[in-house]
Amino acid sequence: MADDDVLGRPAEQLSDDELAAQGKQAHDTRNWVFLHGSAEQFAHHTTRMLELENEYLRRFPQRTWQGTAGSANPPASDDPDRDLLRRVAAAPGGRMHRLEAHQAAREVGLDPAALARLYNGDPPLLATDRQDRVITDAGRARLDALS
Repeated sequence: MADDDVLGRPAEQLSDDELAAQGKQAHDTRNWVFLHGSAEQFAHHTTRMLELENEYLRRFPQRTWQGTAGSANPPASDDPDRDLLRRVAAAPGGRMHRLEAHQAAREVGLDPAALARLYNGDPPLLATDRQDRVITDAGRARLDALS
């Protein structure tokens, strides 16, 4: 059996929607293949997942942290910490899905290390709750002090 038969259409031939759907499916099934698949299934899954991820990075470099690392672009605001905290606070219940939070961080020009400090600072200004990112009482107090 040829690799194309096992791996499907080459990633560069997929539409953007197909690429996103197949990438999501690959990540959704990763744990099952790791725990229950054969070595051959795991190898094929790994090859396909990497192919899809690399194609996604090629098409959309700015949608991922890889596309912003070392960027010479100036921050989108004069206070990206404040702007991200405002966005999370404005979300329903002061919580935002982690992917939305990461996208918002990129949009305001907050690099990964600065974002991590919002979670790890003393006191933390953001917290995690499963898939969500939540503004803490300290985060709300920081926003009130900046207003």
